[in-house]
Amino acid sequence: MGARSWWLMIAIGLGIMLNPLNSSMVSVAIPDLQQAFGLDFTKVSWIIFSFYIASAVAQPVMGKASDLFGRRKIFIMGLLVAFAASLFAPLSTSFGWLIVFRVVQSIGTSMMIAVGMAIVRVHVTEKQAIALSVLSIFLSGAAAIGPFIGGMLMHWWDWQAIFLVNLPFVIGSLVLAWRVVPKDGRPSSERNGTSVRQWIARMDPLGIALFTGGLITLLIGLLSAKSSGHLSLTNIIVGLIGIILLFAFIKQQLRTSSPFIPLRTFAQYPSLTWVNVEFMLMNMLFYSVFFGLPSYLQTVRHVSEYHTGMLMLSLGVCSLAASPIAGRWVERSGPRPALIVSALLMTVGSIWLITLNEHSPVVLVSLALAAFGISNGLNSVGMQAALFRSAPTSMIGVASGLFLTSRYIGTILSSLLIGVVMGGHFSYHGFRMLSVILTVIALTLVVISKRRRQEISPRQQTKVEQAS
Repeated sequence: MGARSWWLMIAIGLGIMLNPLNSSMVSVAIPDLQQAFGLDFTKVSWIIFSFYIASAVAQPVMGKASDLFGRRKIFIMGLLVAFAASLFAPLSTSFGWLIVFRVVQSIGTSMMIAVGMAIVRVHVTEKQAIALSVLSIFLSGAAAIGPFIGGMLMHWWDWQAIFLVNLPFVIGSLVLAWRVVPKDGRPSSERNGTSVRQWIARMDPLGIALFTGGLITLLIGLLSAKSSGHLSLTNIIVGLIGIILLFAFIKQQLRTSSPFIPLRTFAQYPSLTWVNVEFMLMNMLFYSVFFGLPSYLQTVRHVSEYHTGMLMLSLGVCSLAASPIAGRWVERSGPRPALIVSALLMTVGSIWLITLNEHSPVVLVSLALAAFGISNGLNSVGMQAALFRSAPTSMIGVASGLFLTSRYIGTILSSLLIGVVMGGHFSYHGFRMLSVILTVIALTLVVISKRRRQEISPRQQTKVEQAS
């Protein structure tokens, strides 16, 4: 690869890392945000919910929008949106305004991650596997070191720093992208004679509205009930509205010709369905630990932000170290063995958390984090390989979008699980109950992984070949 290709990857990498970086840094800031705005744990959890809900919706939408307006335009626009959100978020006078800027930040970073990989695929024609692996390091590395960076920033400054730290990365990516990302050709709407109104219709705005409204309304109903300590008529009505909206979303997706989430795909390819279910459960478990453990350490064990960040670093380091090993293992033996070991490690880590008591040395937490970190490195590679084996080439783009959506639904469910179990106060007993639930999820993943077929079934393979 030439020098221009490397600069292109750096430009894109600095941009796409902002989404996982900002989703992970905030885990260490939760206790400080509770104190700063006088909120309980359930309410402050919306700093996590809002980011993932916005990402789950924005990424597939922006992927479609890039075909209308051009990938370079969407990427640079995303940088500008992220810059504005990161600059104004520290000035928030209330938690409501902070949530608004957090959502805007999520949309901006999603604009970049939705098209960044595509830009590299199109414009780096030599050694694409190396190029994509470099971008994977930006993505996984940012998520891995996020709690460590967040811990350092909280130790030396305050919660505002987790937003301001984005500015140098945004500026660096913007300067490089402006110079090295090739300009877009004629938009698809012009090439195909499609109007902007027709392209907007293809984005399925009704489906997006039903999905977003149903998910948010259902979460508000559930979390409000848990926070208040009783189930009121208002909570029931709000929750039912959310369920109705989600049912309407499913019905609308099955009828529309251009669905936001093509649900019929799951019926046509059963193995693809199980890949997404497994990936969702893995992320639900992993991010329950990722977000729950820092609050446990700081609130229950009174560990400083600095030392919490240092402990969480073991999770990221083990994840990064396991990824290249997983790549060679999956290449040689397929995804099934790596995913079985990953699920077993998650089980061991969850059981280890149950055994910890209020007086256990906090250094023992790092052993569980190491198990979860290695597990994450294995499943990040194994699940991607399983996806490629389950989806035909002709629909790999749609399959990847569904795969990413499953990840964000899993992270949303993790935050919901923590909020429901903990309520308004993070306690030792609540954390132990959370660990028991995570053990059940991990054992479920062991069963799913062991039942996985090493190769696609003959019937499924026929479908793949016909579709390709």
